Amino acid sequence: MSKLALITGANKGIGLETARQLGQLGIELLIGARSLEAGEAAAAQLRSEGLNAQALLIDVNSAASIANAAAEVAGKHKALDILINNAGVLLDDPAKPQSAQTLAVWQQTFQTNLFGTVAVTQAFLPLLRQAPAARIVNLSSILASLALHSDPKSPIYNSQNPAYNASKSAVNAWTLSLAYELRDTPIKVNAAHPGHVQTAMGGKNAPMQIVDGARTSVALATLGPDGPSGSFSHLGKVLPW
Repeated sequence: MSKLALITGANKGIGLETARQLGQLGIELLIGARSLEAGEAAAAQLRSEGLNAQALLIDVNSAASIANAAAEVAGKHKALDILINNAGVLLDDPAKPQSAQTLAVWQQTFQTNLFGTVAVTQAFLPLLRQAPAARIVNLSSILASLALHSDPKSPIYNSQNPAYNASKSAVNAWTLSLAYELRDTPIKVNAAHPGHVQTAMGGKNAPMQIVDGARTSVALATLGPDGPSGSFSHLGKVLPW
């Protein structure tokens, strides 16, 4: 029986490429998108490549949408093998100093990046528990690293997007908490830094291609029984918290 994966924010960018690479491994795909039209278009594109993909309407900022999505998946499938919390936003205004980012930016950033991730995980955890050995991957960022931000010699010392960075640090903390809760189960929970990738968020001058930006999530989603849980990594390299 093939595995089933749900990727949020999978209609474009790293999410879509992550879905593609998982599909190429024979995994059935649920293309999570907050617009059903966008999700259907992405799923159709993957099906044209010979992959097993279906769209799933899920807005990570809407409790009702998350509940409806979880009920829809539970009505069609006995278990969920892989959950990749990929949906995220970067809303900080680079023209403003750190202390001048608006509270609305902070609230919306945390709503999507942290609370959305927590809410989706809570909704789908019963289905994940029904899988033989489920994998949860939370999309983080090297910009979540407090150790690197506090080091003037680090490559991210000057990369100050306070709302985004703090939201991803919180995602890392959630990853550790959930991994602790599930430590005596076959479920593994890890945080992934995809890299600085050429997406709408990363910009066209980013050093990494989208195909490489998906590799960390795919690797963590397909970990064997001896793989880590409660880790924060990029392309197999452990990153400092």
